Amino acid sequence: MDTASLLRSITLFEGLSDEELVSLSNGIKVRTFAAGTLIFDRGDVGTAAYVVESGDVNIHLPGAGSSRISLKDIARGEFFGELALFDDEPRSASALATTDVVLLELSHATLGIFLERQPRAAAAILRTMSTRLRETNTLLSSRAARNVDEELDKNLTWGDRLADAVADLNGSWKFILLIIAITAGWCVVNTGLLTTAPFDPYPYQLFNLALAILVGLQGPLIVMSQNRRVGRIAHAPMRTSGSTSRTR
Repeated sequence: MDTASLLRSITLFEGLSDEELVSLSNGIKVRTFAAGTLIFDRGDVGTAAYVVESGDVNIHLPGAGSSRISLKDIARGEFFGELALFDDEPRSASALATTDVVLLELSHATLGIFLERQPRAAAAILRTMSTRLRETNTLLSSRAARNVDEELDKNLTWGDRLADAVADLNGSWKFILLIIAITAGWCVVNTGLLTTAPFDPYPYQLFNLALAILVGLQGPLIVMSQNRRVGRIAHAPMRTSGSTSRTR
């Protein structure tokens, strides 16, 4: 497939005419990357966008070791790094060749020259860019926020986990039915119907003491769990807003 035909299949350029696509393809360079090669890294200055002619590319947020956050896998006919066509800001994500890939490189300068000659094409490209930007922001928000929550869960202390378990149990029908069953059983055993020497006869002082201790311990544990969860929710908008930066 020639370069113009490949560009025709890409949503970013779907509003362009055949003549405009041929004109644009004349300024595109072919780049090859071996599997495992970093095409660009987060923070690099973006000067070009890429179209995958063959192979696969992974877009991700870098992390230590295998903890990187994968955002999207790019295959033949798809494009990435498109915001670099409109500014020279640093890349907001990294791109890795997961197989041997052949890319079509469209530089910021090439697109600028093309739009000077074909100003009508700018509106078609910007419409597609707007849709792509919304999808990217949604993806980054969900992935980054989910990763932060996973990291917080990993760092919970045994006390945090105990508080959460107690809070979850107390807010369930299982706990209510369990207390009713224990109370009924305790009363039956200590009424003197089953034995002549009940160990906690009416008014069940031992049982009342046990319930008082249970309530005394439950309260602080539930409050601890609620405070931590409320704190996480309160910081959620900050995490989300910080993760919706545009990919370049």
